[in-house]
Amino acid sequence: MKNQATLLQFSALFIFFLLVPATFGTVAAQSPATLPLQAANSTLTVNITGLRNAKGNILLKLSRDSNFSPIETRKVEISAITLTAQTVFNNLPHGVYAVSLIHDENKNEKLDTNFIRVPTEGYGFSNNPAKRMGMPKHEETAFTLNQSQQVIQIRVIYW
Repeated sequence: MKNQATLLQFSALFIFFLLVPATFGTVAAQSPATLPLQAANSTLTVNITGLRNAKGNILLKLSRDSNFSPIETRKVEISAITLTAQTVFNNLPHGVYAVSLIHDENKNEKLDTNFIRVPTEGYGFSNNPAKRMGMPKHEETAFTLNQSQQVIQIRVIYW
C-alpha cells in the first residue's frame, strides 16, 4: 500500500515536471498582450512624480495591448503642495499591463507639441523608459500585475 502511494506520488511529480516546461514555453512565446487574464483581483497604485507645476491635471491610460488601447482612462488631480499625483485601480485581474500619462497643463485633453512636434507638456510611462523622440515599445512599458497590491512609480518627462 505504501509503495503504491509512493509510486503514485512519483508518477504525479514526473507528469508535472514533464508538462510544466511545455506550458511555460507556450506562455513565454506569447506576447504580453495575448496572455489571458487571470481570475485574481489586484489593486494597482500609480504614484506620479517629477511634475514641474500643479497646473492642469494628469490624463492617465491603463492598457493591456501593444497599441496602448486604454481599458481605463482617468483624470487625476495634482497635489500643489508636493507636486505629485496618485491614483488607484481596484479589482484588476492578474496579467500584463502598461500605464501612459500626460501632464495636461492647459486641460485640452491632448499632449501639446511645438512646430517640430516636440512635446511642450510632460508625459510618462510605466517602467520609466529613457527619454527619446517617439513612443516607447510596449515591451518597455509592460509590467506584470500578479500581487494583491502593487505600486508603480512614473516620473514625468519634460523636454
